[in-house]
Amino acid sequence: MIESTTNELDPPTERPKTRVAVVGCGYWGPNLIRNFNALPNARVAAVCDLQDDRLEHMRGLYPGVKTYTDYGKMLAVEDLDAVVIATPVHTHHPLAKEALLAGKHTLIEKPMASSVAECEELNAIADRENLTLMVGHTFLYSEPIHRITEIISHGDIGEVRYINSQRLNLGLFQQDINVTWDLAPHDLSIILHVMGEMPDCVNCQGNAHVTAGIEDVTNISLNFGDKRFASVQSSWLEPRKVRLMTFVGSRRTIVFDDLEPREKIRIYDVHVDRPPHYDSFAQFHYSYHYGDLYIPHLDQQEPLRVLCDHFLDCIAKGNRPLSCGRKGLELVRILEACSQSLQGRGAPVDLPNGTHADNGTLRRRVERAMVGP
Repeated sequence: MIESTTNELDPPTERPKTRVAVVGCGYWGPNLIRNFNALPNARVAAVCDLQDDRLEHMRGLYPGVKTYTDYGKMLAVEDLDAVVIATPVHTHHPLAKEALLAGKHTLIEKPMASSVAECEELNAIADRENLTLMVGHTFLYSEPIHRITEIISHGDIGEVRYINSQRLNLGLFQQDINVTWDLAPHDLSIILHVMGEMPDCVNCQGNAHVTAGIEDVTNISLNFGDKRFASVQSSWLEPRKVRLMTFVGSRRTIVFDDLEPREKIRIYDVHVDRPPHYDSFAQFHYSYHYGDLYIPHLDQQEPLRVLCDHFLDCIAKGNRPLSCGRKGLELVRILEACSQSLQGRGAPVDLPNGTHADNGTLRRRVERAMVGP
């Protein structure tokens, strides 16, 4: 696959319509169909699902779309440019592999696959066949995360000290993956994007209260260099829905509440300074700074629409997607480490020295902003 020299989202350009097939018409697939169908440069040519009632519903909404229950037949019969996979995680690898081997650009919903080995194979095929391989890390295409990354990269909150994330609700219980694999990919994709590198080690604790062997509540800790870390709490057992992330810097703190309809980002000018020479007396002289609260304006649009258009644009230009297959692989590497840590009752798991595609970029930007040109 041809890689671009930047991971920034390029502005859309006029291009011929890309013929897309969407596989899976359950929870998320219809949202993908709706967004691709609304884009002027795409045509949803076919949809595929094992359940006829779902396909009948799609035919009612989109009369011109062909429907299939046989995935192999659809690939063989339809003249497709791209395949979008929104099926259970354990099917991602075989379906994506078949699509790539058939010469189709491929978008896979998160997480990319069930193992690092499966992700590596898909990346290898995409590279060999010069195809676009992208993963549906939807939050990377949202205006709040774009603005948060921009604020941090300019050094406005100082050095990132830690990130705390909570993604809690009642259900939806899954049968083939635990709550970490189900909910945490959203938070992990944001954390990796903001930190700009992979963590050194991971540990994960949790318990299965409803279905034996499938954890429904977990806590993840990720350790990064320079004493930075992140924590992710995931639960299917909470009576309230929570979608909250806190980015704590040495100067300011950003709070991102995705459930807020308009004021999703709040920046608090709050921090604490340690006395220059700490001793038994100086502990009473910490400097606590309480400043203003700032709520930036956001020009919001549906992140999934931006993601779908970015996929089409990368196909047309041969650019590497912002959420490319490599980043999907890195996220699954962390999920595998979490599973290993859970089996070891929360024991830390070291990660290999493989680095994120943007390793060090964000940190260098912050350092430059703090010391000046």
